[in-house]
Amino acid sequence: MTDLIAFLRARLDEDARAARRAGDSFRQIGETGVIVATEGDRAEECASVNWAGIAEHIVRHDPARVLAEVDAKRRMLEQFGSIAKGDFIDAGEQVVAQAALELLALPFADHPDYQDTWRP
Repeated sequence: MTDLIAFLRARLDEDARAARRAGDSFRQIGETGVIVATEGDRAEECASVNWAGIAEHIVRHDPARVLAEVDAKRRMLEQFGSIAKGDFIDAGEQVVAQAALELLALPFADHPDYQDTWRP
């Protein structure tokens, strides 16, 4: 269990570092799918494509949102980690907590440190 928790912490740390390096925020302007990254008073065009779906995806995964998701997942990790390690008596809660941690790790199944025993 501690290996899974350590694995998840490391992946969340990587996500947070990447989000911080990406800048302050992204936004879509116009219908052309232009993406603008803003850093303080500076605005810089990152991509100009006619594929609005790509623009929308990039904007939806704005660094601020990624950092908020990392924070929420860290909170889940603390809550479920305590339960899964047996800090509480209820065995049913432990099973649910273990399953939740395994599901949090699933998007990282292609990572070299991911263990197949964690696959739900």
